[in-house]
Amino acid sequence: MLACSTAQVQADRLSAAQQLADSLGCAVILKGSGSIIAAPDATPCINPTGDARLATAGTGDVLAGLCAALLAQTGDAFKSAQCACWQHGVMAMHQPTARPVIPASQLLRGQG
Repeated sequence: MLACSTAQVQADRLSAAQQLADSLGCAVILKGSGSIIAAPDATPCINPTGDARLATAGTGDVLAGLCAALLAQTGDAFKSAQCACWQHGVMAMHQPTARPVIPASQLLRGQG
């Protein structure tokens, strides 16, 4: 989407997220350790919640659902993305630490 390599995106994640938000005219989330939330005419944010267990199949779908639900309630894409990332990470952090992988279905239910 940015016509560059993954290594180039990872080298400057803040800039990459902002470039994508500006070029598409929308809020974006660049998932990873310290997910970046960016939007046109806004200062990008780094989400401090979550851990490596969110790198599990299906957890991005959970995040997308949270974003959509919050956007439907607020109409503010940037704030919805910020809140969804925060909640997504907090849910993961409340899972038992002995579990190396969090099934997405359990993340939604808040089960361990």
